[in-house]
Amino acid sequence: MQVHLVDGTYELFRHFYGAPARESSEGGDVGAVRGVVNSVLSMLAGGASHVGVATDHVIESFRNDLWPGYKTGEGVPGALRAQFPLLETALRALGVTVWPMVEVEADDALASAAAVAADDPAVERVLVCTPDKDLAQCVRGTRVVQLDRRKDAVTDEDGVRARYGIGPASIPDWLALVGDSADGFPGLSGWGKQSASAVLGHYGHLESIPASAADWAPDVRRLVRAAPKLAERLAAEIDRALLFRVLATLRVDRSLLPSVNDLAWRGPTDGFDDVARFLRDPALVRRAVSLQPGA
Repeated sequence: MQVHLVDGTYELFRHFYGAPARESSEGGDVGAVRGVVNSVLSMLAGGASHVGVATDHVIESFRNDLWPGYKTGEGVPGALRAQFPLLETALRALGVTVWPMVEVEADDALASAAAVAADDPAVERVLVCTPDKDLAQCVRGTRVVQLDRRKDAVTDEDGVRARYGIGPASIPDWLALVGDSADGFPGLSGWGKQSASAVLGHYGHLESIPASAADWAPDVRRLVRAAPKLAERLAAEIDRALLFRVLATLRVDRSLLPSVNDLAWRGPTDGFDDVARFLRDPALVRRAVSLQPGA
């Protein structure tokens, strides 16, 4: 079997800004929810059998307590925020496993489910369905991969190395140096993507980088033009870099998914009729029933 793990927050944002607004039977925009539900149905139509969707039920998380600039829900349109709980309800009614995250984030849930699924010998491949660079740290060989469904592009471990110049395990260190504007932390001044890739490609993790550029490997010094200045900056701000790495490191909680069998899609629940009526899209029910195993 293959396991598909979907970033529901990313999908909801994508459909909110990429699809036309649609009103529910009671008024209010539900266009993004309709888009995501149809997208999941397309995944099922394409042969997906075990599916889990993670959402940021509350956008803030424990990381906001660690770094004041970490991302919040500020600036997210009300019409979009209102669709998060509706999406969770709609997907559950469809019969899909949903993880609405509060203290941690959707990315943490995806990492947790990926770790459980990767350990199951019955699983051939785990597809983490998001282009988010944070999730690259979950990639393992060709067994756990990222799938950008919009581009139909799969990234395995070789693909991560080709894109970032480092292995998946170094992604949090790389983000600590270059920063992540989407998550709201800046990285270290002077460190860019190429310099971070060159140094971490050799040393792997922040603690392994010598404090003085004079002690860096010759091939690394050749690749990094401003090596002395960058080494000095890292030595001076190592605590800050280690904090950023904590922010970038996904937390794995295996209790989130007791068994991969919990992800098996068996068809819509009886409540999906009501959801489809609320979304003013009765075709959803016909489509879901036609895809039900054994239909």
